[in-house]
Amino acid sequence: MLIKISWRNIWRHKLRSAVVITAIALGLWAGVFIMGFYFGIIEQKINDVVRSEVSHIQIHHPDYKKEDFNINYFIPDGLTISEDLSVDTLVQYTSGRVISMGMIGSAKANSGVRIIGIDPEVEALLTGIDNKVIEGAFFKGVKRNAILVGQKLATKLNIKVRSKVVLTFQHINGEITAAAFRVAGIFKTLNTTYDESNVYVNNKEFRKLVGENITYHEIAILLKEHEYVDTAAEKYKGLYPGLLVEDWLEIVPLMRYMTDMMDQVMLIFMLIIMLALMFGIVNTMLMAVLERTRELGMLMAIGMNKFRLFNMILLETLILAMVGGLIGLILGYITIEYYAVKGIDVGIFSAAYESVGFSTKVFPQLEARYYIQTALQVVILSIFASLYPGRKALKLKPVEAIRKI
Repeated sequence: MLIKISWRNIWRHKLRSAVVITAIALGLWAGVFIMGFYFGIIEQKINDVVRSEVSHIQIHHPDYKKEDFNINYFIPDGLTISEDLSVDTLVQYTSGRVISMGMIGSAKANSGVRIIGIDPEVEALLTGIDNKVIEGAFFKGVKRNAILVGQKLATKLNIKVRSKVVLTFQHINGEITAAAFRVAGIFKTLNTTYDESNVYVNNKEFRKLVGENITYHEIAILLKEHEYVDTAAEKYKGLYPGLLVEDWLEIVPLMRYMTDMMDQVMLIFMLIIMLALMFGIVNTMLMAVLERTRELGMLMAIGMNKFRLFNMILLETLILAMVGGLIGLILGYITIEYYAVKGIDVGIFSAAYESVGFSTKVFPQLEARYYIQTALQVVILSIFASLYPGRKALKLKPVEAIRKI
């Protein structure tokens, strides 16, 4: 009976109730969609970092990073370790790399870079770098000392495909060595900072220049499933206690911060929206109580106790909030699912997004638990929103309320 009365009371003022329900629906729609948008950005960033830059796990000599990436600190038996890892049941691909910090120079300019010696066929499988070549070819068309440079670096050095560049780096014996390379291709990733500071060369040719005794400075491991990271990292730390084994969150600690903080940030964000909507509900219900003072006094006079009266106000508030909340969540779900396939082009902000390594096309996504969490927030806050109007109704005295005009 109370539910039926509460439903009818809401629609006694159709326009006012419709406005409140619409405000709640639009507020939640916007909130849910923004959550999906930012979770989409973070998920894409994680995929790009893992797939294109660091892989799931990396192995180095324990002193390699401590000594500022000194070329002498390569992995002992790196070739054997890389072969063993490639047949592990958890591993999809591995890539051994010879790495040196150095300078790249053209006729126009110079720049500091990280020179990455790779096996082109293996690296293409692991990072898909061959698919990111936008000019020239992936280590084709140049017979000897081919190099891949990022588009941002190519622009900075004013070079193009087939241009000649000079790399300067340290030999394993400590001497500074220089060698000429020819640009085979220009690549472009989603991270312009990465494109500007990294170049790729063939590791067999590069090893001849820096020291043939060198095996690998880095072994990158891409696992078959993202969920295997913790298990695999612990396994390899046990297998290779003398080496530095790090998972992608240890290599890029900023990503750990982003993933750990996102839930909290989104929770606070939705609470702010909910609080704003709650004040609107409080105002509407308070107006409803004041308009029905005489009616409420009459109900109390004929025997409705205070508990039932408060429950009626509570039910009216819950119905308003839940109808608006349900519409908002459905609209948010439909919008997110639509753009999860189509994507949202943020090309107008492309320069800013690419400078920090984010894609210029975002595919929103939101897990089911966030819809449930938002629905629970609506219910809880609507209960709080009913407290003040309910208290006002309980303080009415039947005799005075009935006489009020």
